Order: sequence, then structure tokens, then C-alpha cells
Amino acid sequence: MTTAHLADTTTLLGRSLRHIARSPDTIITTAITPIAMLLLFVYVLGGSISVGQESYVDYLLPGILLITVASGISYTAFRLFTDVSTGLFERLQSMPIARSAVLWGHVLTSLVANAVSLVLVVLVALLMGFRSGAGIVAWLGVVGLLALFTLALTWLAVVPGLTARSVDGVSGFSYPLIFLPFVSSAFVPTEGMPAALGWFAEHQPVTSIVNTLRALLAEQPVGDEGWVALAWCLGLLVVAYALAMRTYRRRIS
Repeated sequence: MTTAHLADTTTLLGRSLRHIARSPDTIITTAITPIAMLLLFVYVLGGSISVGQESYVDYLLPGILLITVASGISYTAFRLFTDVSTGLFERLQSMPIARSAVLWGHVLTSLVANAVSLVLVVLVALLMGFRSGAGIVAWLGVVGLLALFTLALTWLAVVPGLTARSVDGVSGFSYPLIFLPFVSSAFVPTEGMPAALGWFAEHQPVTSIVNTLRALLAEQPVGDEGWVALAWCLGLLVVAYALAMRTYRRRIS
């Protein structure tokens, strides 16, 4: 990334962050649903769910964090769709700025906005009794894995942001991403699921990512699960980035 490209991206990042600062309900709305789910599962359903000796809020939090990211990236797609549908996207493209800076501005905004939402969710979890014995290295691993997951889903969100024909279309793509943690180890152990469902839950990406985050937060050995989670995140990032850039090139051609 050249100095000029970096300057253009920084300018567009500042523009998007100012929009969010003037409309903080975006982050609040993004965080409200995961926090409501955290409250519901811990205080209403948690007593009937067995996760061994571990506190249920400790068990649940990693999955809620992934749902927070999935909820947040829907706004990334929406912000990009708004720029495209209002003609601002084409206007920016006609200006003497790096062309990909428009996308990077939205991507970096997504990372910042989702980071704020994740912090809010963790703070609420702390109030609910969440505790972690993780050291600095483990926490850095948690932050790194969540950042990689957020970046991968953000580039995936670029595709509907550039191609959707309506607000409903651009918003609806995130629903499967929000639903996927429900068919994983995020809420209950997969051992109690029916055979076919349990096999899917064990081999889909959310389970390995959730299990890795859970182990890091509990200061337990990650094992091979960590490499599987990293491979899923990197693989998704590569595919999402390739699709996003291909869609982008078609859009500006």
C-alpha cells in the first residue's frame, strides 16, 4: 500500500467513523441483540443446560462474540450499499484517489465498529459473572482470532454491498451467519445432538473457532483445534477477498 493509498484510505475511514459517531445507535443496535441473547441463555435457559463444571456464561461467551461480529458486518454491507445506491460510490471513483481505498475505508471501519461492539459485550459478560484466567498471550490470541474472523466476514459483506438491489437483500445475507453458531458447540455441547446434526456441528467452522476461543479464555491447551480454526479463518478470508475484488472490478469496469 503506497503512501497516497494509505492517506486516501485514512481519509475515507475518518469519514465512515464520523458517520458512526453521529449515529451511535448503529453500534448499540449491533450489540443489543447479542447482549439480549447472552441474558436470555444465561438467566432463562442456562439452568437447564449442562456444560460440566464450567460456568455457563464462560462457556457461552465465545459463541456470542461470533454472533456479535456476524451482526456487525451486516451494517458494513449496508453502508457500502448506501454509497453505491446513492451514487456516492461512482463519485468517489471519479475523484483522484486510489480506487481500492473506497473498499478499504469500509473494511477498516468494520474492524473498528465491531471491536467496540465486542468490548461492550465482554463488559456485560463481566457484570454477569464471566471470569477468565487467561494471560496476555492468550488474550492476544483471542483478539487476533476475532480480528481475523471479522476481517474475513467483512470482505464477504463487500459482495452483497456492491451487488444487492434492495435494503432487504443487503441485510438478509447476514442471517445465515448469525444462525450458524446455533448449530455448533457455541450454546450446548455437540455430544448431545442427533448423529447427523452432531457431525455437521463438529465439522463446521464455528465450532472450531468457538472451542479455540473457549480454551484460550480458560487458559487451557488449544491443541489441533487452534490450527483448524486458523485454517478456517484464513481460508474464508482468501475466498472472500477474491470474491470481493472480482465483484469490485466488475462494478467499476
